[in-house]
Amino acid sequence: MKLRLRALALPAAAALVICALSAEAGSVKRPVVVELFTSQGCASCVPADALLAKLTKRPDVLPMSLSVTYWDMLGWKDTLASETNTRRQKAYAAAMGHSAVYTPQMIVDGTADVVGSREAQVQAAIDARVRDVDADAVPVALHETKDELHIAIGASSDKNAPPATIWMFHMRGAATVAIGGGENDGRTMTYHNVVGDLRAVGQWRGEALFIDLPRSSMEGLPHDSVAVVVQRGSYGHIVGAAALAHPDFSPVE
Repeated sequence: MKLRLRALALPAAAALVICALSAEAGSVKRPVVVELFTSQGCASCVPADALLAKLTKRPDVLPMSLSVTYWDMLGWKDTLASETNTRRQKAYAAAMGHSAVYTPQMIVDGTADVVGSREAQVQAAIDARVRDVDADAVPVALHETKDELHIAIGASSDKNAPPATIWMFHMRGAATVAIGGGENDGRTMTYHNVVGDLRAVGQWRGEALFIDLPRSSMEGLPHDSVAVVVQRGSYGHIVGAAALAHPDFSPVE
């Protein structure tokens, strides 16, 4: 993927965007990021998938469904799963000092690990982050043009802010699957905010930063929305997030 990164000597238009981001940071809360690791072959994942669907109605939450591959060994190959999603879950486990992975698992803002089917605990973890999300929030804005997706990330108020990875998620708003094996054999399930592609697109080091991604680099990726997440280290605390939904950006295949 070819991309352009710009920092420091910002053009006037870019500087205006960052000023707007800074002004908004005090009044508009960034969404709390919720990642559900799930599988079509997992019966206990069904209530977690339903809970994630409910979370899509909350404007203060950015919920995403990441199907993993290790349930495939039981006879049904998850049609939405990817090794990238599985590696992300395993990386979280390593970062949190866990010896194993499981489903359904929800990771809230990169730090809280909650069983995804336990609604009360999930809601409590989200609400705790909503209350203090402004403490270290980094403003993020997404804007598309005919040829590019522009990512604008504001500067941190902490001059000693540690570096963070900038992740881009390509998502499908909904995907309906007739499951023909595994624990959910015979069910027809609709999954929401399905992550079809995930990649790191840059590093943020506390300064205002712009990244320009050509639309051509997203061709062939089935999605109708994108999300950008700024995360300490690679799998740590999330400090910035934004999403852009646009059905015409890159057609779902």
